[in-house]
Amino acid sequence: MTDPAMEIVDSFGMTAERQFAEVWSRTALSDRDRRLLLLGLLVGQGFDEMTDVQLDAALRTGDLTEPELREVVIFVTHYAGWIRGARLNGQVEELIERVRRARSGRAGPAG
Repeated sequence: MTDPAMEIVDSFGMTAERQFAEVWSRTALSDRDRRLLLLGLLVGQGFDEMTDVQLDAALRTGDLTEPELREVVIFVTHYAGWIRGARLNGQVEELIERVRRARSGRAGPAG
């Protein structure tokens, strides 16, 4: 016997996944454009964990380079405020260091 609550969760997940896929596959904006808009919204709303995910995706997919991520910090800081900008700066610098370590094949301080 299936759990009705789990069916609702599964249905929601499938619906959300499809909707996000459709939004990201539209052609009027590039993935890079979408990523920039999304980063601004996430930082502006203080969604740090989701910002981490999007920063990582932006760098690893090549949507944004290290210098571009740093420029995003400067730009967004002036609109989202210094506290959120400082947090974003820390997130960007931690990500860049983590990716550089991974690319060079050496473990970080905790690894």
